Amino acid sequence: MRRAGRTICGLLIFLAGSLMAAVSDAAERLDPSADEAVIARGQYLAIAADCGACHTLPGGKPFAGGLAISTPLGTIYSTNITPSADFGIGRYTEQDFSQALRRGIRRDGAHLYPAMPYTSYAKFTDDDAHALYAYFMRSVQPVDARAPETALPFPMNIRLSMLAWNFLFLDGGVFAPDPRQSAEWNRGAYLVQGAAHCSTCHTPRGFLMQEEASRALSGAEVGPWYAPNITSDPATGIGSWAREELAAYLRTGRLPGKAQAAGSMGEAIEHSFQHLSTTDIEAIATYIKSVPPIHDPSSASRFTAGRMFSELGVLRGRDGISSDNGADPSGAELFQGNCASCHSAEGQGSKDGYYPSLFHNSATGNKDPANLIAAILYGVDRTVSGRQAFMPGFGGHPGDSTQLSDRDIAVLGTYVLTHYGPGDTSITEQEVSETRRGGPSSPLLTIVRWGLAAAAVVIILGIVFLLFRKFERREGVGDISSFVSRRSDGF
Repeated sequence: MRRAGRTICGLLIFLAGSLMAAVSDAAERLDPSADEAVIARGQYLAIAADCGACHTLPGGKPFAGGLAISTPLGTIYSTNITPSADFGIGRYTEQDFSQALRRGIRRDGAHLYPAMPYTSYAKFTDDDAHALYAYFMRSVQPVDARAPETALPFPMNIRLSMLAWNFLFLDGGVFAPDPRQSAEWNRGAYLVQGAAHCSTCHTPRGFLMQEEASRALSGAEVGPWYAPNITSDPATGIGSWAREELAAYLRTGRLPGKAQAAGSMGEAIEHSFQHLSTTDIEAIATYIKSVPPIHDPSSASRFTAGRMFSELGVLRGRDGISSDNGADPSGAELFQGNCASCHSAEGQGSKDGYYPSLFHNSATGNKDPANLIAAILYGVDRTVSGRQAFMPGFGGHPGDSTQLSDRDIAVLGTYVLTHYGPGDTSITEQEVSETRRGGPSSPLLTIVRWGLAAAAVVIILGIVFLLFRKFERREGVGDISSFVSRRSDGF
């Protein structure tokens, strides 16, 4: 009897607890302030994840997609992630959203390409994934417009191949704090490894386009730009930066005498980092400064190379600079005609620092000239705290009077590297052409195609062999040569 009473009592307590939890959940759902707080957190996380940079066309509607993203395997177009029922994610359940965000699987079961950094977003906690879903579904305006379809060349257009890729390389574990580290360090690690997805750009990729964890954050190609080494190596990384300097760079996109953000990093500063809280920026800087150093023996410090230099005195005089003599312009002439008016005749930049010095500058001090070439071709354009940092691109379009040829950019870039950079690096026309096309392509596509072709040949030869064996048995002959001989006798 006592046992039955205890059972009934336990059941009543369980039911009461369940009822209280249900009432609490319902109250939370009905509490507008709770909903607003969740949506606000989701909006902040969307900014931290820099969703707008990829899913919003310049001048377009927020999150409507359509941005062309250059990858080593072809162009990928970002998708519409507004709550449009027909063209966006309006029909996604929260589970559908979480699968796309953290596993790279769309509502229809198709796999996303890792240009969408779900490999990093897998670190999101359930609460943060829920907050993102609430923000996109309840605060973002739906845009009923279809984004262009991604059509990578065969066989990369077979999305099912990502199933095997994810099996090999996707770490689906949610971020787990390190109890040996401080709360600030863990917050920084969570943001860097997850929302900010720093490894997506700064970590080299292997043969199958997977991030090489053993070389995390040691620098990698990102389309036409190069995301440099941001480990704590003092020579080839940012080990010489103080934590406060790194935090200032993340907030503003510039560190006088060392670096300026352009390309993808410029976008990250403009759309993401400048809007994060001071606490989060400092946490990111704390974590990044703790990343183990990875040294590149082929490179020296990119922050101390070069010196003031000018050939203006040589170019002035009776003959001067002339474009009418039929000769190709020299590096000095190209520099004075296109760069000196902003960066000054000796490359020291403007007094207020708006136009940076060309020496002691990471873009010109790196032995890899990718960022210098890209800056000349595409320019720099970022806006932080309402102040625009702008440099025009000289790549232009065919027929533009401002366009510099591949030859001109190679000569100009080599001149800049020789006098304001490491001094032992030159740029070729082929490198400029490659950057103009969107950056280096991966050999994976060619290798896979040759592999498929070889497999097809093997299969065909196998079928032919089996057919001959079948005919051998039917004719009662001992081998293929006697079979062919007997058939020839009948012709």
